[in-house]
Amino acid sequence: MSALIVDDAEDMRLLLRRVLERADITIVGEAVDGLDALRAVAELGPPPVPTVIVLDNMMPNLNGLEAAEQLLRDDPTLRIVLFTAYLSDEVSQRAAELGIRAAVSKSDLFNLAPLILDVAGAA
Repeated sequence: MSALIVDDAEDMRLLLRRVLERADITIVGEAVDGLDALRAVAELGPPPVPTVIVLDNMMPNLNGLEAAEQLLRDDPTLRIVLFTAYLSDEVSQRAAELGIRAAVSKSDLFNLAPLILDVAGAA
């Protein structure tokens, strides 16, 4: 079970790393924005590494929804969890339309690991 963390805030990446590693989720990389996420996924490549991508939405260069759209266009089997401070109905709806497996508010940080484990187990 592995995850790629994508967030423009260094402190949030560190916090995510700690929370996920406590749940025995291996962090295989970090990215600082949507463009960096595209590069990281290409470098990590198959077989499914990472198992799940934890993707912030509000980032410079390419936001999470834009990055997810490109990633899922290239590989619709990717498991992406949108993890954002600004979770609205519109963002949740767009995430679902794109094929993002779950959209979660950053206020639910301590429920994230179980959700990721659930998403990772989904086909």
